[in-house]
Amino acid sequence: MRSVISQMALHGFFLLLISFLIIMAMNPGVLVSLDFNMPAVQNIQSFKTMFVSIVLEALPFIVLGVLVSSFVQIFIPENWIRRFAPKNPLLGILFACVLGFLFPICECGMIPVIRRLVAKGMPLYIGVVFILVGPIVNPIVYAATFMAFRNRPEMLYSRMGLALFVGTAVGLIVYGLFKKSVLKHSAVTLYESSDEEGRAHKHARGNPVFAMLEHAGAEFFDMGKYLIFGSVVAAAMQTFVPRGSLLEVGQDPVMSHFFMMGLAYLLSLCSTSDAFVASSFAGTFSAGSLLTFMVFGPMLDLKSTLMLASVFRVKFVLTLFVLVVLFVFLGAAVAGQLVLR
Repeated sequence: MRSVISQMALHGFFLLLISFLIIMAMNPGVLVSLDFNMPAVQNIQSFKTMFVSIVLEALPFIVLGVLVSSFVQIFIPENWIRRFAPKNPLLGILFACVLGFLFPICECGMIPVIRRLVAKGMPLYIGVVFILVGPIVNPIVYAATFMAFRNRPEMLYSRMGLALFVGTAVGLIVYGLFKKSVLKHSAVTLYESSDEEGRAHKHARGNPVFAMLEHAGAEFFDMGKYLIFGSVVAAAMQTFVPRGSLLEVGQDPVMSHFFMMGLAYLLSLCSTSDAFVASSFAGTFSAGSLLTFMVFGPMLDLKSTLMLASVFRVKFVLTLFVLVVLFVFLGAAVAGQLVLR
């Protein structure tokens, strides 16, 4: 009972925070009354315009994403996926990519699902490809990226292509390097605990529809926090950081990529909304570094790293981290020179 009340209080606080930010953004007269000088007021106006535009553009895709993710989580049995997993590594990677397209689960929801599937016998490399590719190569993220970069369709195709390239490369290396289990706990323990959790979750309130809506609500508030935080940071950087400083970093052929990797890692945005944040940097950062932001973030960020470390052994997580950084950087740098010029 206490946990339910705490969750409701947290969600209520989050809604109040969103309402306060939107009200303040839509009523700049409140800020003017604080006797700011004119340049500061203009900066606040720019900040609120950019912040509200990022949030409002991204919200519909987050809502759609969490609904689809929750439907898959509640109504799609895991044994369906496990039953059809092929043994050939190339077919297995293709199978994982198709899964990501058919079952667009947010990256946060994928790790618990993959943990259960690996514990029940799914090959590790298929799970890794699904974790890396699934958050990007799906219809919802495709539509969100298309809307964010309406005038640059090459950004959309490059994002999808680079995600497939990185997922395939990392999957093949994982297939070759890791033959033994890299789970922190025994498969039997995970199998039993995941079954119990799955049954309890599925029959929440005695109805799977209620369970889906409950899951969607919790995921929406979880993702919404990161969207608000990311939008604030992006709008603040564009407004208050001198444009010359951002241009100096943003056009550097190497530093721009690693800067955007670090930003994506810390912001931990949902893949259904990160394209809108990336598009706000379009006039400052190179197209290749924006591609890095949109591919690296959904594959690895702060929250997903913590979740991975709680499920897999540290050596495996570090290896995965290095491989993703390397292949995203190489792929985005090449795409930036050949496709996105």
